[in-house]
Amino acid sequence: MIECQDVSFSYPASTLPDSERQAGGALKHISCTIEDGSFVLLCGTSGCGKTTMTRLFNGLIPHYHEGTYTGSVYLDGKDTRDLSLFDISLKVGSVFQNPRSQFFNVDTTSELAFGPENHGMPEDIVRDWVKRVAAQLKLEPLLDRSIFSLSGGEKQKIACGSAAAIDPDIYVLDEPSSNLDAYAIADFRQLLFTLKSQGKTIIISEHRLYYLSGLFDRVLYLKDGEIDGDYTAEEFCGLSAKQRDDMGLRPLDLAGLSEVEGTPQRMNEAVWTIKNVSFAYKHEPETLHITETSFPSGSATAIIGHNGAGKSTFARCLCGLEKHFKGTVQDQSKNYSRKERLKLCYMVMQDVNHQLFTESVLDEILLSMRTEDKQRAREILQEMDLLPYEDCHPMGLSGGQKQRVAVASAIASERPLILFDEPTSGLDLFHMRQVANVVNQVANTGRTALVVTHDPEFILRCCNYVLHLENGQIQESYSIEDSDGRKRLLKFFLSDMKKEVSTE
Repeated sequence: MIECQDVSFSYPASTLPDSERQAGGALKHISCTIEDGSFVLLCGTSGCGKTTMTRLFNGLIPHYHEGTYTGSVYLDGKDTRDLSLFDISLKVGSVFQNPRSQFFNVDTTSELAFGPENHGMPEDIVRDWVKRVAAQLKLEPLLDRSIFSLSGGEKQKIACGSAAAIDPDIYVLDEPSSNLDAYAIADFRQLLFTLKSQGKTIIISEHRLYYLSGLFDRVLYLKDGEIDGDYTAEEFCGLSAKQRDDMGLRPLDLAGLSEVEGTPQRMNEAVWTIKNVSFAYKHEPETLHITETSFPSGSATAIIGHNGAGKSTFARCLCGLEKHFKGTVQDQSKNYSRKERLKLCYMVMQDVNHQLFTESVLDEILLSMRTEDKQRAREILQEMDLLPYEDCHPMGLSGGQKQRVAVASAIASERPLILFDEPTSGLDLFHMRQVANVVNQVANTGRTALVVTHDPEFILRCCNYVLHLENGQIQESYSIEDSDGRKRLLKFFLSDMKKEVSTE
């Protein structure tokens, strides 16, 4: 059992230069009890304090994250301040928002085995646990792989497997579905179902709610660092769609996606063409092999496919980040070399921590501009709901806020070709729609946007065209400006979820 008694926490002022404009994540007077065997969903808009609350439960606050901390958190009656992180880890398994931050090994099998080995389990038991977890999460194809060769979704699956391999009594999961495809989400839901049936305590912070329907038995809704609602599953599911929408929450099912209003028609004859593409990471099999494909210029194209299909690699090759890429990239006027594409393109990376460099949010936007324009920079921040944080250090922001800073920087760059790699990962409903509006703005000004995503609602709100990759090849491509294309897209996502229903 976990008990929070009047807990308040705020991060150090060094990470938040203006204490009156702090980036979010602070908690105020949190009191709650998490009973053994319960399944608790933490939800709320980006920056409301969900991640900070998970850090209370797994002991990272106060043992790792510094700040002003009052009140007490008890794990089975013991104050977590009096327990070591090792002691807490015997009871609590964690999956972080950014899986890279919890890896200790360079290969996947060793990573799955790390937790049990660290807890002194015998070698034969470690092997059995790794084998069992790999089967439950369908991780067998990922065993004995380099961590560095995995896609973002594959890393997320390994992180989930690492937590499960310890067999803890309590699971604390922070956005575990981020970057997972529908197949992987279905497998993950089945694992959660199994853990729940075993009597495990599960605390999960999520924006994607549809795959958790029927699993959670309690919902804590956070707003501005406080518990603004404490619902039973029945009470929460009884809220109207409009009520949840007003709360900034994603839908509880995907059935209503067919009614999402589509984007304005932008299709034109101008296209980008890619020919004779091949690419392989060092000492790895060929990742991409594309004879020829094209996508419309001055429009927004979604790149879809399952984890490991080569989507992010394709985007990185296209914008010139991979030196060993072979192939040609051309528009109506010319072929572009790799160096030319580096100047032509701007990429919002899956892990935005790689592209946040400055001491303030405002400086981050100014850095991406060809000519500094503070007025225009502040206008962009206003559009992205980031203006109150202009003086904050980017690394002091929540995951969703960092994502929006990177998107804002891309817009400020005014590059003709902008690539977004999972731009809605970690974003609530409000800010997902906000980013969709930004992508629409890019396309409406005649620039080209390419979006790698597993978010069908986002695609329907801003994209006109789809490239479907599987196994490093273009499986199909089609317009979604008509009902047939929309049905084709939804079939891809919904058929995967139907697969999940049959497993229970």
